[in-house]
Amino acid sequence: MSSLNAPSSPLIPRYAQQGYDAASIRSRREWVERATGSSLGQIGAFSGPGSQMKGNIENPIGCAEIPLGVAGPLQVNGLHAQGLFYVPLATSEGALIRSYERGMVVLTRAGGVDCRVHADENCIAPTFFFRDVIESYNFIWALKEHVDEIRKEAEITTQHGKLLRVEPQVVGRNVIVRFHYYTADAHGMNMIAKATENACRWMIRTLGARDYQIFSGFESEKRASGGLFTGGKGKKVTAGALVPAAILKLYLRASPQQFLSLWQHTVIGHMYAHTVGYNGHFANGLAAIFIACGQDVGNLPNCSVGMTTFELTDSGDLYASVTLPSLTVATIGGGTGLGTASECLSLLRCNRAGSASKLAEIIAAALLAGELSIAAAIISGEFVAAHEAYGRNRPEDSSPA
Repeated sequence: MSSLNAPSSPLIPRYAQQGYDAASIRSRREWVERATGSSLGQIGAFSGPGSQMKGNIENPIGCAEIPLGVAGPLQVNGLHAQGLFYVPLATSEGALIRSYERGMVVLTRAGGVDCRVHADENCIAPTFFFRDVIESYNFIWALKEHVDEIRKEAEITTQHGKLLRVEPQVVGRNVIVRFHYYTADAHGMNMIAKATENACRWMIRTLGARDYQIFSGFESEKRASGGLFTGGKGKKVTAGALVPAAILKLYLRASPQQFLSLWQHTVIGHMYAHTVGYNGHFANGLAAIFIACGQDVGNLPNCSVGMTTFELTDSGDLYASVTLPSLTVATIGGGTGLGTASECLSLLRCNRAGSASKLAEIIAAALLAGELSIAAAIISGEFVAAHEAYGRNRPEDSSPA
């Protein structure tokens, strides 16, 4: 049958007030129940006002529930985050929070985690198109001479975003230009896309480009790449701690030499798999904290790129560290203002202005705790047993005898 003559599929209904009032959400949910033959009572049992969802989701029918736990204490010795923290993690993976908590206790007993934010920016990389390599060459020189004008055009659109620099990369007859911005406490991708589009239109009118495309892929937004190690996408954060051998033995039943041996052998495996970076399970902690704190989980691929290092000191102790070159987190905008996310940020004392770098340091310290714990579980042969004890949520056997 021709698609032109085929019966149309029913569309999800739209409602007044763009469908975010309680009555519209309920009516839409009931429509979905009828259309699918399902029962969505739990989905409809959310506590916050539907109007709060506007700008975060379309066609709302309720909220998904994910168990939320807390791990700690975690002593953080950062420039922005200082003191003891209890970290919220939203997950359905049993054993995850217990593992992170074990690492946090070890690090706290050892004196805490030193954390530093080395860079704080976000980037977008449009492609500009030209007739030939001569035009693209002339564009690059004009670009260098008009940075101030480009900055002015970009910053007209935002009160908070600041254009730091532009970096051209010629590709044949075309040019990719990476725009680097400071975005304050916001993740700011929508902010910088709007700013860059305004600048690009000015560049088309003024600098000789024939056309442009706002995303090239060179910005590594929501994807992993080796280029992230050079920075420019989010906050570059390091976290490290000196952990005495006696504490490792007492709490983790492992020695510094065993940590070093594990690191050396698993680095080989990472290289053999062509992995971007090296870590045990950054994505686990990042996903759980991101969901709890209203972060953009789509950024997990780029945020998970990083490096864990275990080193043996001259005194026979362990120095453990993580490097996160592309940690994109926010404390305003996006999902950070939604009910439970706002409360989780409050729990971390990151619900005030100027808290994004603080959140980044706390996350880096938490990930270091997770790396220590998973490494120790592998060394001691407890990895499978731990998941058997904490992570076996089997449905009850209802089969007939």
